[in-house]
Amino acid sequence: MRTLEGEFTYRVREMKIVVPTDLSVLAPSDTQTLTLITCYPFNYVGNAPKRFIVHADRVVANAP
Repeated sequence: MRTLEGEFTYRVREMKIVVPTDLSVLAPSDTQTLTLITCYPFNYVGNAPKRFIVHADRVVANAP
């Protein structure tokens, strides 16, 4: 991921499908994580019945 603060690398830890009311996927973490959320099924037109969740952990590069 590239931001104004620099470039960061993440490794996917988990992918899952949940109902829209499942807010547990937004729970805070003690580590640097990235959570991506999109509607599911992907080809659904209108209010999709589920959400596809991707959780990723930041990869910290080793110093030379």
